[in-house]
Amino acid sequence: MKKRFENRIAVITGGMHGIGRAIAERFSEEGATALVIDRTEGGYYQGDISKKEVLEAFAAKIINQYGHIDYLINNAPPLMKGIDECSYEEFELALKVGVTAPFYLSKLFAPYFSDGASIVNISSSRDRMSQPQTESYSAAKGGISALTHAMAVSLSGRVRVNSISPGWIDTEYQVYSGPDADQHPAGRVGNPDDIAYAVLFLCSSEAGFINGENICIDGGMTRQMIYHNDCGWFLKTNQN
Repeated sequence: MKKRFENRIAVITGGMHGIGRAIAERFSEEGATALVIDRTEGGYYQGDISKKEVLEAFAAKIINQYGHIDYLINNAPPLMKGIDECSYEEFELALKVGVTAPFYLSKLFAPYFSDGASIVNISSSRDRMSQPQTESYSAAKGGISALTHAMAVSLSGRVRVNSISPGWIDTEYQVYSGPDADQHPAGRVGNPDDIAYAVLFLCSSEAGFINGENICIDGGMTRQMIYHNDCGWFLKTNQN
């Protein structure tokens, strides 16, 4: 039986760990050639995507070897640091990894996308909600969500562009119970496959009319209001 993505080329940034690794594995299972760039050895290309020359060399290698790509998954996570400790250089680095690299890779590959091609950007539910001291990460994820609908318009008729905003995803597939699970209307914390299967759907012909969209996959966590004494959660005060 022919597999869903047989003979397709899928490029995944940050694909050696966590969500990125699950995406690469699911693409491979469905017949695609998964080309991973990561700072960790073992993938198709080892390199730091915050560097312009690395992005250019990576894209050139793929085009020289394959001549086209079908799917670009911008997954590599940016640095998470807050306003108290994050330096100018660190904040700039987070934006390079989280926004500039996805933009530039999309630009480099733009002439080489095949018919039916798709870009999926991995954002975060932190594009709409925050914890303290997460400014660099949240800003980058908000940026890639906005970049998604901008590129969907610019690449109209050529490449569909969507994004996914994962919520709490345990990359070690740990199973949680009690308040950690109960705060999710789905009744559990997510795992990388929850995101990977959604990526494959967005790249498939079944999602052919979905474009410029952001899909939050968080088990309903951002829809449930949590007050003191809800779902096993209690407010802690600083009183002695």
